[in-house]
Amino acid sequence: MSKHELTIVKGSEKFELAAPDKNWVLAYEEGYSPVQMLASAAGACGGYVYSSILENSKIPFEFKKIEVSYVRDETKKAEPLSEITMVFHVVVALEYQERATKCLRLVNSNCPVIQSLDPTIQVVETVEFS
Repeated sequence: MSKHELTIVKGSEKFELAAPDKNWVLAYEEGYSPVQMLASAAGACGGYVYSSILENSKIPFEFKKIEVSYVRDETKKAEPLSEITMVFHVVVALEYQERATKCLRLVNSNCPVIQSLDPTIQVVETVEFS
């Protein structure tokens, strides 16, 4: 087991994640909110995992972008996330697209961020080819 540390400091008005070049403001009005960061972390991690799976499956690809959206449960007091959806936009030749689509089923079980989420949060991955 490895331990990693981050430092969150109180900026002039908001909390900030300390970074070497410039702190990341953790506020919706000025940067990205912690909820947005959580959804983004799941999307980025899912993208890294999907890329690795495609490479290991010997599927030639070019990653273009990941679109991440999330839904909050407004019926609960803290309005926690109830769903994260990620759409991977990749260039894959037609003859590999079926295999690349099947590879999506491996993302959730191999992504440490997704595995760290509350299991009630539904995580949906899809792929769009160009």
